[in-house]
Amino acid sequence: MGISSNEKGLILAVASSLFIGTSFILKKKGLKRAATSGTRAGVGGYTYLLEPLWWAGMITMIVGEVANFVAYVFAPAVLVTPLGALSIIVSAVLAHFMLKERLQKMGVLGCVSCIVGSVVIVIHAPQERTLNSVQEIWTLATQPAFLIYVAAGLSIVLALILHFESRYGQTNILVYLGICSVMGSLTVISIKAIGIAIKLTLEGISQIAYPQTWFFLSVGVICVVMQLNYLNKALDTFNAAIVSPIYYVMFTTLTIVASIIMFKDWSGQSASSIASEICGFITILSGTIILHSTREQEQATASGTITWYAGDPLKSIDDAHFITLHNSDYFE
Repeated sequence: MGISSNEKGLILAVASSLFIGTSFILKKKGLKRAATSGTRAGVGGYTYLLEPLWWAGMITMIVGEVANFVAYVFAPAVLVTPLGALSIIVSAVLAHFMLKERLQKMGVLGCVSCIVGSVVIVIHAPQERTLNSVQEIWTLATQPAFLIYVAAGLSIVLALILHFESRYGQTNILVYLGICSVMGSLTVISIKAIGIAIKLTLEGISQIAYPQTWFFLSVGVICVVMQLNYLNKALDTFNAAIVSPIYYVMFTTLTIVASIIMFKDWSGQSASSIASEICGFITILSGTIILHSTREQEQATASGTITWYAGDPLKSIDDAHFITLHNSDYFE
């Protein structure tokens, strides 16, 4: 008995999560090293391009993204995208050991929730819809409902870049990740279209001559470049264990919405299957929120620099003595 299309997509999606989860940590370590010898990426620096560890993370991410790219050819986004939760688990565990960003008991519960939700989605995921040409995909992409989604998404991205980035980019994680997530949802749609075009071409039905193929390719490249740029800024500015789950939640939600609007993934499914998928997705979201809250509490209770006064209270402030601890490991 051969492997079904959905099973191929499942295997590729899991492999992709392993690579992408590892890439977050490698890139984070590379960014931290680069920041010690130049301008941080979070404030517009590009010193990280000279850091080998960052490139190791980039190569690992590319491998993961390629696996993810192929997964979308064989399985619907409703199945492939939520499995990205596994990358959160990988990055959280590696961050615990490599970046000393502790994974507490509630964090473990969050990881388990992500796994349970993923299993539920895999069991109830719809079968991939068969498309015979890139022109069919173009017809789906030019539906009024999807065009409204694209217009709304691009408007949000422009507002975040032109107005909010300069004001709140360094303090509000949603600015950078909002841009990444909206563009990411459009990337997935473009990648799926390109993947199907390549698959059909390899099967002898050439799609190269169609201008729609090159349009989807151009959109995909632009979206990927923007994603990488703003993801680098987010990783350099905020804790990796916080960036991963929030990015996952936003990216996955928007991608599923875009896929449902364009490809009508839930068309033909029973109400119970759709309800099960929604419950599985909510379970995954709950797990990522638990992971996020766990890391946030740790960041608040174990800050890196603490200073207090030690001396004669009758002395002036200029003569006061202060004790400063720069490493939170003193509190272990």
